[in-house]
Amino acid sequence: MPYVKTRDGTDIYVKDWGSGRPVILLHGWPLNADSWDAQAVALAEAGFRAIAYDRRGFGRSGQPWSGYDYDTLSDDLADVMKETGADQDATIVGFSMGGGEVARYMSRHNGQGVIAAGLISSVVPYMLKTDDNPDGTPQSTFDQIIAGIKADRPNFFRQTFVPQFYGVGYITSPVSDDMVAYSTALALQAGLKPTLACAQAFSHTDFRPDLAAFRVPTLIVHGTGDKTVPIDASGRAAAKGIANSQLVEYDGAPHGLNVTESDRLTNDLLTFLGK
Repeated sequence: MPYVKTRDGTDIYVKDWGSGRPVILLHGWPLNADSWDAQAVALAEAGFRAIAYDRRGFGRSGQPWSGYDYDTLSDDLADVMKETGADQDATIVGFSMGGGEVARYMSRHNGQGVIAAGLISSVVPYMLKTDDNPDGTPQSTFDQIIAGIKADRPNFFRQTFVPQFYGVGYITSPVSDDMVAYSTALALQAGLKPTLACAQAFSHTDFRPDLAAFRVPTLIVHGTGDKTVPIDASGRAAAKGIANSQLVEYDGAPHGLNVTESDRLTNDLLTFLGK
């Protein structure tokens, strides 16, 4: 069953590997489910059922005009869980933008069927800098992202966004040029409308009211060198607001630590899951 049809008729592409207790993996912006492949293989080999899907508008999923708000995205998660039968004893893990779907699912759907959660380099609880969120990212930064995408999306992702994502510098880089090119290719599978609409959603949605809905053990992993989603307004703030959470900081790691720190993240996930 490679596709699930959501309640509003959108086709969602699903990768379903292994068997056992389900672990649902939600990808970051602007990539797709393939960005979770290394962890998904390890989870399946360790006796879990790894389910990763392309968010609506991204990868191989349908590209409707609407539905890129977090209420709808969390409904998509609920539909995937139901249609795959992964709606009991599940762990839901969100990377970057995907952390918002985890948070909104916990509040909007009361965490139904979820026994544990993970927030990896997550945007939760609130990215935007405001008077009551002084550690957030200024609106001007998001304006530059939108302008770069509209002006020359391939160039913006290949030359600016993806290198920062992985902490690529002028002298050293934790990933190859091939990985930068591959990630850019994944990003360009998304439609322009979903890319822009989701950027608006993850940058402006305030998840602070959702934190109290986390009533399960929650693993929070974040790199201290993350320049895409800085740790103070995200990982550290989420850990303060979520009861029964465990914050693991990767010293110096960039945003894309699922690649740069792949083995460590895999081991931390397996340890958290009890393997």
